[in-house]
Amino acid sequence: MAVPPARVVFSESDRSTVAAAVTEILSTGELTLGPRTERFEAGFAAAHEASHAVAVASGTAALEIALRCVGVAGREVVVPANTFYATAAAAVHAGAKPVLADIEASTFALTAESVEAVLSPDTAAVVLVHIGGLITPAVDELRQLCDARGIALIEDAAHAHGCSYLGRPAGSFGLAGAFSFYPTKVVTSGEGGMILTESAELRDEARILRDQGKGAFGTNHHVRHGASWRLSEVNAAVGEVHLRRLKEFVELRRSVAERYTAALAPLPGLDPLVEPPGGRSNFYKYVVLLPRGTDRDGFKREVRERFDVRLAGEVYELPLHRQPVFADLVHGPLPVAEDVCARHVCLPVHSDMTDDEVDQVIAAVSTVHSELAG
Repeated sequence: MAVPPARVVFSESDRSTVAAAVTEILSTGELTLGPRTERFEAGFAAAHEASHAVAVASGTAALEIALRCVGVAGREVVVPANTFYATAAAAVHAGAKPVLADIEASTFALTAESVEAVLSPDTAAVVLVHIGGLITPAVDELRQLCDARGIALIEDAAHAHGCSYLGRPAGSFGLAGAFSFYPTKVVTSGEGGMILTESAELRDEARILRDQGKGAFGTNHHVRHGASWRLSEVNAAVGEVHLRRLKEFVELRRSVAERYTAALAPLPGLDPLVEPPGGRSNFYKYVVLLPRGTDRDGFKREVRERFDVRLAGEVYELPLHRQPVFADLVHGPLPVAEDVCARHVCLPVHSDMTDDEVDQVIAAVSTVHSELAG
């Protein structure tokens, strides 16, 4: 039995519901910015206790729109070195210069100290990324630092559907939170993204930007340099159905993570990222640091070829400044990001994962680690 690194989960009943919704949408001809988009926005906002939600075409669009709303053009945006291309690309497309900051190893997240080290008079925003669904305990200190300097804190919450820290949901710590609905995410709409915010002004600006900068839908009156960042009604219908499963998906993923953590505890040198006190993760990723000097490619090959377990989707295998397109990014020393990017793996976590699959992963990782360590 092969265990893939990720799996998209739609039950038979959910597929039927989506199919019926698509039929209705096609029959009405209301294909974009209609009632299903509004319901999806309302449902996602309610699930994260947010006042406002704006559905858009992708998580990248959500982040770019949020950055445009806070006015980063011609200035600098601080991002972690160990994030996905889209985090820095959104800043570039919004007209800003990304500046890389280092992280700390227990949450793969920025710290107030690492951010402060790269701030300048040109800093307009800091993007905090909730890697793998973990919200760092440093989030309040980061917000305080940003507030004191007049800098916008934006959350890249692409991984963080249903996550919280001290009872506060992802998307509630900064001026806005940007979520992704890419197919592998805990909740997917096929493609899509969402902006959550408490600011009615930011909500209104985001709605303008997502629809070619129009002052109102259905007009040809353009007041901003926006783009085609709308979410289709078909995507909204898929997301609306999947969102109903968020709580059960998170509970199952947490049970898988609990088993992994218990199984890895006796294995010296394997260090999983665990929830900080007060944190509640969706375990979009279950991240494990391998011992220094371990051949990561060899480790992954062994568990794949001998146990049929696929490990993929690192977060991330290359820090941004080692991506060819970002070779010129501004940064200082990045020792933690360099280290953790080079030696972590992500164990499979699915929203419908079986006990047998979990057993297979545990056996694979335990056996290969023991052999390499011995």
